[in-house]
Amino acid sequence: MTQGGNITAITHFLLLGFSDFPRIRAVLFVVFLLVYILTLIWNLFLIILIRMDFHLHTPMYFFLHNLSFIDICYVTSTVPKMLSNFFQEQQTITLVGCAVQYFIFSTMGLSESCLMTAMAYDRYAAICNPLLYSSIMSPTLCVQMVLGSYMAGFSGSISQLCAMLQLQFCGPNVINHFFLIFGIINVSIIMISYGCIVISIMKITSAKGRSKAFNTCASHLTAVTLFYSSSIFVYLSSSSGGSSSFDRFASVFYTVVIPMLNPLIYSLRNKEIKDALKRLQKKEKVLLRSQIMRFLTYLSYQNHLNPQ
Repeated sequence: MTQGGNITAITHFLLLGFSDFPRIRAVLFVVFLLVYILTLIWNLFLIILIRMDFHLHTPMYFFLHNLSFIDICYVTSTVPKMLSNFFQEQQTITLVGCAVQYFIFSTMGLSESCLMTAMAYDRYAAICNPLLYSSIMSPTLCVQMVLGSYMAGFSGSISQLCAMLQLQFCGPNVINHFFLIFGIINVSIIMISYGCIVISIMKITSAKGRSKAFNTCASHLTAVTLFYSSSIFVYLSSSSGGSSSFDRFASVFYTVVIPMLNPLIYSLRNKEIKDALKRLQKKEKVLLRSQIMRFLTYLSYQNHLNPQ
């Protein structure tokens, strides 16, 4: 009883999800499961490749290594629960479960936003100050920028979560969608960095030099554009009261599809990644030959000990 009125505390939420599409529920489950598996495989493979090949131990790939880790955590915070809901009559989540899911999702989302800002600065240093790049992007600075991204994501999420838990959840407990909070500061820094990059590229006289400089930052620019454009679109559509069904499919794009696309965006046209794959294949061939030779030597030794 508060100020003469009754308050019914909410202990769980109803997740509508895609329950209003019963005919394609099985198809959606298969699609989301495949996307989730591919996201895990591609991001894990990229992490392993970067760790194994010392040629990729550079600031850009150090950031990319952490981006893949964030994407794995980011998509894992929501997709397993979404997949399990396809088999439940009543799709619910407890208040505590919702808070934990939001904390992980928000932490990873804000950390990714900050990390993309760090990657934009890295591209700015590589193109605008190529001679000083190694001294500017020192290992210490790279570690500090990554840790700063995680700490910013953690502090931002914990502050939002503490503020939300102070509220009285006594209204409708049906969740149609979630909305994203993104850092205006991160967007501004990225735009300033790429503004300086464009100015530097325009000063390059040769077409080959311009193309090489553009290719240096094309992958990151593509990933940033997809991440922020889809997030802003969903946020504006939700705020304007658009179609909730469309909002949910659009939300899936930046929460599920983009983490799957990121390793492809950074790898498909990346010569250094392709060269690393070739070196890995050579190592595997050498290792296989070595194992075969050891096995043949072992068989020869056994035949020598036990002649027929």
